[in-house]
Amino acid sequence: MNAGQPRARVLVVDDEADLVRILQFGLQGIGYQVETASDGQEALKKAREQKPDIILLDLMLPKLDGYKVCRLLKFDERYKNIP
Repeated sequence: MNAGQPRARVLVVDDEADLVRILQFGLQGIGYQVETASDGQEALKKAREQKPDIILLDLMLPKLDGYKVCRLLKFDERYKNIP
């Protein structure tokens, strides 16, 4: 990423802490701003509050599965274009 460009925001959602750390380290290493969540409820809250540029979403999550998180975001006009 160029120094003058704003850093893209990535929300990494997974309940496997080791995988989250690997993704966070790699993405931050190439200039992304990374937020993390370990369950579906936390992911939905952070996505709505922070409106990331992209979400890396595990499907099998505690509290609220990834399918439901995705569905709730895609049916909301404010978040439907987040890949």
